[in-house]
Amino acid sequence: MASHRRPKQPSRTRVTVLTTAAAAAVALSANAANAAPSEKPSKDEVKAKVDALYQDAEQATEKLDGAKEKQDKLEKQISALQDNVARGQEDLNQLRDGLGSMASAQYRTGGIDPSVALFLSSNPDDYLDKASAMDQLSSQQVEALKKVQEKQRELAQQRQEASEKLKDLSDTRAELKKKKQEVQGKLASAQKLLNSLTAKEKAALDEQQSRASRASERTVLGSPGKAASGRAGAAFSAGQSKIGTPYVYGATGPGSFDCSGFTSWSYAQAGVSIPRTSESQATIGTRIYSQSDLQVGDLVFFFGDLHHVGLYAGGGQVLHAPRTGTVVRYESMSTIGGAFQFGVRV
Repeated sequence: MASHRRPKQPSRTRVTVLTTAAAAAVALSANAANAAPSEKPSKDEVKAKVDALYQDAEQATEKLDGAKEKQDKLEKQISALQDNVARGQEDLNQLRDGLGSMASAQYRTGGIDPSVALFLSSNPDDYLDKASAMDQLSSQQVEALKKVQEKQRELAQQRQEASEKLKDLSDTRAELKKKKQEVQGKLASAQKLLNSLTAKEKAALDEQQSRASRASERTVLGSPGKAASGRAGAAFSAGQSKIGTPYVYGATGPGSFDCSGFTSWSYAQAGVSIPRTSESQATIGTRIYSQSDLQVGDLVFFFGDLHHVGLYAGGGQVLHAPRTGTVVRYESMSTIGGAFQFGVRV
């Protein structure tokens, strides 16, 4: 016979927990419904974030340029060392062949000198260290053995140097890859922010940049400052011919530039070779710490780590390749974003 038990009633504690949870869910739903949607960043906020990312990218770009320069230098040094080792090995083989011929001649005339026989079967370094045996050698044999010894030492040193530079090159290539990824990541983040703007907002930002460039150009034309002389003047003129050329990280011209690529290219047109990166360019010439003493064509450096450089244009203006998304242009030194550090007269 079926049992007709009454269903078990939920305990008072369980009812209380369920009721509290339901009330909390209702409250959360109400709060979510009444909460204001997250506000989209304003055009100016986006611009500030993008500018900061571009500065970070430029900083990484200068490190990238330095790694590239170091890589090129190491590759040339390694190639030269490998060529020297190959030639040195040929010379060593010829020296050994000469000793072999000497031994053959001695054999034909009455037997091999014990000293030569000993050398041909062992290391000449060990042998020459035995001063007591030196009197067994003729002056010709001594000279031949010393040449072999010197060539062996030279080759060992060059092989060691090449090995160390190959390791350095491997490390530099790893650094290069890391810096390139860092630059690309910063630029991608900046582009994502820019893509969040409306077409109208983007147009407003472009117009803002254009107005700043036009204002700076008028200032330069109205206040040329202390005249450039000689090659500095020629470098500045070359730089002026590239106004409007786009900024591209790692570029050295003539169709695009980064900041130090622009300054090094400009001076190259004046017949002056200066280092590739801004940090290295800061180590040449005469430093000028007062802005009032700057002359047109002087290199001017910004930010504490010196990751930005341009050409002084007079009137407190700089001619430079600012950052991604811009072109070579005049700009007030006060609006660069990093404090002026010093100038360099090349």
